[in-house]
Amino acid sequence: MAATGAALALAANALSPRGLTLARNYFPNDPRGSAAGAPAAAVGAPGGSPAEQVQARARELGLGVADSNLVSRLFSDSRREQGGVVFIDARDTEQYQAGHIPGAWQLDYYHKEEFLPAVLPVCLAAQEVVVYCNGGACEDSLLTASVLLAPVVPKEKLFVYAGGYTEWTNNRLPIELGPRGSGRLLEFRK
Repeated sequence: MAATGAALALAANALSPRGLTLARNYFPNDPRGSAAGAPAAAVGAPGGSPAEQVQARARELGLGVADSNLVSRLFSDSRREQGGVVFIDARDTEQYQAGHIPGAWQLDYYHKEEFLPAVLPVCLAAQEVVVYCNGGACEDSLLTASVLLAPVVPKEKLFVYAGGYTEWTNNRLPIELGPRGSGRLLEFRK
């Protein structure tokens, strides 16, 4: 039964004008592998912490890397209020709603078509764009930054914050609850 189903699926794919090219690499920019097919160092493998590995991959893509000091400076920068500095949260909606960097725009890589129409013009107009996810081994910030590069957001103004939301909250910096601009801020005492 399974063999018949597989044969029918392959035949339908071959006949379909929208069929998949089975030999094509559909994930050429996958941070877990190299373009030549040789496996890249997996996150968590020897050679640095997961955050350091994400930073190294960001540099390979030609993206800037933002540490906690730069992120704090950019968050405090007066240009942020006018859209000159933009934060992009690459996490899913449930995580974003539970808390994000105040004023951050959501751009979930796995549902990008839902968010790009609103986020892309903001990123194009900004002078600096910081993309973050959970931090550590999370690579969604890299994937999301690569989506922004495709529509010609200059890589010189794109930064990946590898420490991400986890580092932000560990540094006891303020978070916004609910949707962007909700005004529901949670500030930690230091």
